[in-house]
Amino acid sequence: MQILLVLSSADPEIKWNAVRLGNVLLEQGEEVSLFLNGPGVDLLAGDSERFPIGREAKVFVLSDGALAA
Repeated sequence: MQILLVLSSADPEIKWNAVRLGNVLLEQGEEVSLFLNGPGVDLLAGDSERFPIGREAKVFVLSDGALAA
């Protein structure tokens, strides 16, 4: 199944959870695209030890997830 996740929040916790959800879906064999919209375009803003968005995003892309903005 093809799944599109739309991320339009600047909140680091929401961005982190969106990418984590994408990774879980990729692990289950789904085709996942993550569309960054509005404040969500700066995906790595808010990357921290508590919300490691960059690490999750790297796993997402290396697992053949598609990012679009």
